[in-house]
Amino acid sequence: MSFFCCPLCRGPLTAGEHTYTCPSGHSFDRSAAGYVHLLPANRKHSKNPGDDKAMVAARSAFLDKGYYAPLRETLCALAERDAGDLPAPALLDSGCGEWYYTLGLAQALAKGGRSPRVAGVDISKIALRRAARRVKEGEFAVASVYHLPVADGAADLLANVFSPLCPEEFARVVRPGGHFYYAVPSARHLWEMKEVLYPRPYENGVRREDYPGFRWLEAVPLRYRVHLACSEDIMALFGMTPYAWKTPREGVERLAGLEELDVEAGFDVHVYRRV
Repeated sequence: MSFFCCPLCRGPLTAGEHTYTCPSGHSFDRSAAGYVHLLPANRKHSKNPGDDKAMVAARSAFLDKGYYAPLRETLCALAERDAGDLPAPALLDSGCGEWYYTLGLAQALAKGGRSPRVAGVDISKIALRRAARRVKEGEFAVASVYHLPVADGAADLLANVFSPLCPEEFARVVRPGGHFYYAVPSARHLWEMKEVLYPRPYENGVRREDYPGFRWLEAVPLRYRVHLACSEDIMALFGMTPYAWKTPREGVERLAGLEELDVEAGFDVHVYRRV
């Protein structure tokens, strides 16, 4: 039985070698890369929604060098703690991308003899294609965070790292007593890069939100310095951020001319419990 449910009728899905099927007869092909497409055509707002090939490649190149490993380690420690004595915790990564964080979480939950069930959804099939090639654990689906193809209360843990948020759907799919981790940038995250890009950089907006169905427990702060020793890493970091879409050309040229850069990496991981 799949972690996912049918996006058309909410029936349970059974994963076969090449297709996913539900009792109502709906069928969804598993791609050659290993993911299943569960985003109905009437919920697509573009031909190829989500992160494009350039952004996915930039993010993979940057994350593979371990620059954000402290964030992954923080998420893993929280998941290990909150999984408690569950022998088979169910983890959903909403906006999983290439599965950098999800793989770490899956491995952390497998410690101590656990057998986690792990699934990731993302609207970008390009990101999932890369994830499925690199990671054999768990299931992947092209899907919208606003219409998760997951049964009510199916997840013990839900992670969302810099991805679109839909609290109503998260409350639906996380069981009572389960946990939701929401990783967001701090006020001065990548401040030094922004100083290069813009004449008048501004801090990120930061505030704690309360979401129906959840109780906020804590915010785990993470601040550290990152030394980028080459132009390739600097531009990979830039390419994986929203700044790549809206920075004037002169700012991009200034950044591209740098051979090294020291920046602050700042994150807050908000922890919520489903009530």
